[in-house]
Amino acid sequence: MADHPGDPSGLIASLHRQPLLAVLRPHSASEAHRQLQQLQAVGLLHVELAVPTQPEAAWIALVRELAERFPGLRLGAASVRTLAQLEAARAAGLAYGVSPILDPPLIEAALHWRLTLVPGVFTPTEVHGALRLGCALVKLYPAATLGPSYWSSLRGPLGPLPACIAAGGLHCGDVLPWLAAGVAGVALGSSLFVDRPRLADGDGTRPGDDPPAVADADLDPDLAELLARLQPRGEV
Repeated sequence: MADHPGDPSGLIASLHRQPLLAVLRPHSASEAHRQLQQLQAVGLLHVELAVPTQPEAAWIALVRELAERFPGLRLGAASVRTLAQLEAARAAGLAYGVSPILDPPLIEAALHWRLTLVPGVFTPTEVHGALRLGCALVKLYPAATLGPSYWSSLRGPLGPLPACIAAGGLHCGDVLPWLAAGVAGVALGSSLFVDRPRLADGDGTRPGDDPPAVADADLDPDLAELLARLQPRGEV
């Protein structure tokens, strides 16, 4: 399932089978396990794990543990902006990394280390820059501010475009319109989980106390239906 090092073609092919990615920013190991269990249960394949600004050995160990615990998931690194984060993703054995920015030195380092890195783009200039750097797959971010028609509108002035993952501020209901507009995949973040507040009755609170803390979050109920609608794409 792993890509040829540094070659995004494996990831692009995998997105053709299921053009959806989850971007997680868990605050603890238990939360990471819980979220991955929920996503695996509904059949999601691609999951990006945000790399801390200053990654430590504990994060690398956790990611390696998650990879062993969930071998059916295609884990990658999210929010890669520095060489230290890229190196941590490499040390954790992740299959790919995704960045919100277009940074030539970061792309060069990924090529040197034979890692698959998906750079972030927003403007036509950045898309052109990614093409000149030989990027076959990019991340359009933040996509919610642009709308699905934006990406296809670039084909006229720029010519053939790289494969694209739309990300940033999107919800389950946005996925199909973006795919219809020609992107290779859509990444969903915090919108995947819906906070489930504890009941006030019997929880020990008194009038005037702060509102009860938020308990575990549930998956957006629309996700399972969306994945079912995407399933025929994998049979093409």
